Amino acid sequence: MRLELPEPSLVVLVGAAGSGKSTLAARLLPSNAVLSSDAYRALISGDETNQGITRAAFAVLHRDLARRMAAGRTAAVDATNVTAFARQALVRRAAAAGVPAIAIVLALPPMLVLARNATRPGRIVPEAAVRRQLDDLDRSLRRGLDDEGFAEVHVLRSLDELDAVEIDWRR
Repeated sequence: MRLELPEPSLVVLVGAAGSGKSTLAARLLPSNAVLSSDAYRALISGDETNQGITRAAFAVLHRDLARRMAAGRTAAVDATNVTAFARQALVRRAAAAGVPAIAIVLALPPMLVLARNATRPGRIVPEAAVRRQLDDLDRSLRRGLDDEGFAEVHVLRSLDELDAVEIDWRR
């Protein structure tokens, strides 16, 4: 599966904890283009799992995202983004910069996501939180992301699709 994405663009990764967003980002995107909510939590508090500073972490992430897009550079936001509310601010920032927003949704089977989360080294998210994220993602998919302002929405539903996806950049 090859995705032909515009350069520059905003890539919004969407999926529950343990679905493989960070692994996908590391494999397909330049490391300096990836804005990770976990990395911003670590930057601010020294602990990427510290949910108490999420608001501050996202404020800095959004500031850096706006700067990157204003400079005409591709950015990818690595966060769960499973609610329309979370995606809305990102799509608005992309539109303000005249950059297309692309959603890559990791909608793997729930039991697989829960199993992957449970075996993550050092970053296990409580199962109840992952189940809430999976429910939010399911609601988002039922409603559809197409009318949220994304230029493209790509949904990966299996490990085979996740492992096979590649990105070709077009200017």
